[in-house]
Amino acid sequence: MNPDPLYSPRVVRDLLERHGLKPTRSLGQNFLVDGNLLRLIVASACVTPDSTVLEVGPGLGVLTAAIAATGARVTTVEKDVRLAPALLETLGRLDNVKVIFEDALSFDLSDLPAGSIFVSNLPYYVSTAILTRMLACGKFSRLTVLVQREVADRLTAKPGQPAFGFLSAIVGLTATAKRVRDVPRNAFWPAPTVTSSIVTVTPTPGKTLDPAVTAILEAALHHRRKTLRNNLALAGFTPERVAAALQAVRLTGDERAETLPLAVYPQLAEQLRVD
Repeated sequence: MNPDPLYSPRVVRDLLERHGLKPTRSLGQNFLVDGNLLRLIVASACVTPDSTVLEVGPGLGVLTAAIAATGARVTTVEKDVRLAPALLETLGRLDNVKVIFEDALSFDLSDLPAGSIFVSNLPYYVSTAILTRMLACGKFSRLTVLVQREVADRLTAKPGQPAFGFLSAIVGLTATAKRVRDVPRNAFWPAPTVTSSIVTVTPTPGKTLDPAVTAILEAALHHRRKTLRNNLALAGFTPERVAAALQAVRLTGDERAETLPLAVYPQLAEQLRVD
């Protein structure tokens, strides 16, 4: 009889028990235990033997091993150093995998080659920050992520839709996002309380995140129920600057930011000269 694969619930439970580990809810540790799902994520990411892949939050290395099986070069960044012995057991023999114990929000991305691929099972609490950083760095040709369905809704939302917000605008200005499929809770162990989704994000060549535009997006979309004028005022802009900028882009200021065309935000950033 063949041994259980790395992603089987029994193997995951045994690994955790053997290394004295328990899933940490605060870190969003729900481990993948569905082989079909793993294969779909890797296929959706279009990973090839020539790819350079960055993964965040490998957990026990289940998705990492599936990516590495393509022959791609994989760097995986894990914040929880308690997982080091388990990752050594599951990934230590793979010469195309490098495990780094660091916070992904401060990990140096400068050495990644252009055209790299980002593949991760992202915990909810850090999804927006990680995705914003990965899009801003300009290193990736494709991002494929497993996220809570709520985050997937935001990634794919258009202006005027209920889920539209800061992350939606960042993606809309720099990339295209596509939901591959929803994923049931029983694809994980332990099972989370919510449904997840696989989403691919493909950056548009030549379009990068301008920090000035990012600052305007954060200000304009910070309070959903407030008008654009009030949100800009709360961000510290004087009434005179706000009035002049709104007039220049032909807005009244009474609009809700989440209903505006995305093209308005770079124009506002230019008018308000946010550095």
